[in-house]
Amino acid sequence: MAVQASNYNAVAAPLDVDTQIAHSLYLARAGIKGLVILGSTGEAVHLTNKERFEVLSGVRKVFEKEGFKDYPILAGTATQNIEETVEQLRSAKDAGSQWGMCLAPGYFAGASTQEGIIQWFTAVADQSPIPILIYHYPGVSNNVKITPSTFVTLAKHPNIVGCKLSHGDVSAFAQIALSPEVDHDNFRTFTGLGQQLLPVISVGGAGAIDGCAGFFPKTVVRLYELSTKNQLTEEEVLERRRLQFKVSSIEELVAKFGTVGIKEAISRLRGFGDRDGTRLPLHGGIPGGDAEWANWKGLADSVQEEEDRL
Repeated sequence: MAVQASNYNAVAAPLDVDTQIAHSLYLARAGIKGLVILGSTGEAVHLTNKERFEVLSGVRKVFEKEGFKDYPILAGTATQNIEETVEQLRSAKDAGSQWGMCLAPGYFAGASTQEGIIQWFTAVADQSPIPILIYHYPGVSNNVKITPSTFVTLAKHPNIVGCKLSHGDVSAFAQIALSPEVDHDNFRTFTGLGQQLLPVISVGGAGAIDGCAGFFPKTVVRLYELSTKNQLTEEEVLERRRLQFKVSSIEELVAKFGTVGIKEAISRLRGFGDRDGTRLPLHGGIPGGDAEWANWKGLADSVQEEEDRL
């Protein structure tokens, strides 16, 4: 989500759909294969349902005009109850989104069971007018645990077509992405961490839905291409290692500052939005401002060299 810097309202900064559209077009033109809009970085929980529709429909309409017809858009949801999640998915379809990505409910994580999680996603999928992906991000879901066997069970649902795993457990990732009980043509496993892109591709992953790609898209796309290529030259092997090292390193900015860090980088490096383009309780950009950014500038410049080369 981008918010306008002028007339800032500390309660709810005004939505800046134009900047969201401009950034989305920039990513599509840079080679990004599809967008998750209103995910965790998009502050889905800070937007009203009306605002959600404005963002999704605004991007879709401009994409159609600019030659990106049928470009893949996944609409994020982050509600706890089934009815509102389905309502948002219906609205997302009306706005032109082809898929939804639903954050696992985590408020009662300590008391939840795997069977409860299975039934929650099944109820959503049964009613959703568009196929959904399961979004497993323990850090924002009260550390709710979803076991590989639960994913295997949910992968059998015809309206559940994949998952995004934003955690560091590559073993759990492999147990889903390589499971012989999963039809991997109809259920794709994505990582939410660019720092894992090469490793997870090697264990059956479909790709990355990654924050760093918001400001270094060409670099991440190139790393993906090299990670999925079966036969590489010696030069390409070295390039792949170099790119993964640089992506993993700059991802530390995302790991440290999350949504605020991503929006800071998008503003400073790409000129989209204000560095404080957030809603409360997020406020003020990265702690330390210019002084803190100076700690990252050398690394950002190093990745920018790759971006310019590509």
